[in-house]
Amino acid sequence: MSEQTSLALDIQNLTVEFHTMDDVVHAVNGLDLSIKKGQTLGLVGETGAGKTTTALSVLRLLAKPAGRIISGSILLDGEDILNKTEQEMGKIRGQQVSMIFQDPMTSLNPVRTVEEQIAEVIQHHKKLDKKASLAEARKMLETVGIPGERGEEYPHQFSGGMKQRVVIAMALACSPQLLIADEPTTALDVTIQAQVLEMMRGLKKQYNMSMLMITHDLGIVAETCDEVAIIYAGQVVERGTLEDIFLHTRHPYTKGLFDSLPNLEDRKARLKPIPGLMPDPAHLPEGCPFAPRCAYATEQCQKEKPCRTYRTADHYVECHLYNEQNIQEQRLVNEA
Repeated sequence: MSEQTSLALDIQNLTVEFHTMDDVVHAVNGLDLSIKKGQTLGLVGETGAGKTTTALSVLRLLAKPAGRIISGSILLDGEDILNKTEQEMGKIRGQQVSMIFQDPMTSLNPVRTVEEQIAEVIQHHKKLDKKASLAEARKMLETVGIPGERGEEYPHQFSGGMKQRVVIAMALACSPQLLIADEPTTALDVTIQAQVLEMMRGLKKQYNMSMLMITHDLGIVAETCDEVAIIYAGQVVERGTLEDIFLHTRHPYTKGLFDSLPNLEDRKARLKPIPGLMPDPAHLPEGCPFAPRCAYATEQCQKEKPCRTYRTADHYVECHLYNEQNIQEQRLVNEA
């Protein structure tokens, strides 16, 4: 099996812009991302880093006419979806790739029963009649731990956790090859969050899916992901296996994310938030986008974009600290 056909998703050099009356917003900037079949990739970053824009690009659901994919390729099971017509994308969404949106409260139609909303997806893709589609919808509800007879109820009759289960049932109704989960537990309390994540892990295994888990929570990443990509200002600044990112952290931004977490071993330890804010995507810095917030930034960081440096075949970082020339110079200083 070639590397390309072993990938469920392969994004190369993706650039996405939003054109407004005042500015051009550079939301995604030369992003590379790939997910192996059957694996889960965690896409981690702060609000505004470009996570959701990347996900919507995969589904070709960017807000029009402002949102535009400027360049790059998005291969879904080896086929570039950027060459697909809107009619072809209608067949792909829900069947080949599905998305669990961030807020279940706004993902469901309040005036239709939950079984009707799930059945609509099944009817569209599987071409079943209404009765058979509703029966399938009830089976899907039971798959996510909701009694089938509750399908006749409306979204307002469900708790937040139950609503999220309904949204997951809708996303999995046609057994997609790739599931995109955009912060699927943000609106849930900790106990329900754990239940939903456990259920998603089981369903991923049951359906043999690949998953893109979008989150800012490194705890969720540790529980669910095989590989991790750290995104900042619309580009991946560090990528590796779960072990690479957690045990061999390289990028100062990734270190900052870990330092922002409470220390369970030392309850009195103060949190170390990352100073400053994400750069304005309409006016990105000339060099490394993280340079204005980085304690290690040099003049080179302010003026030049860092190139990619590999620690292993799977683990790379885009940071001047790890460029071969800089490492060699530092080695000479230490030896002097």
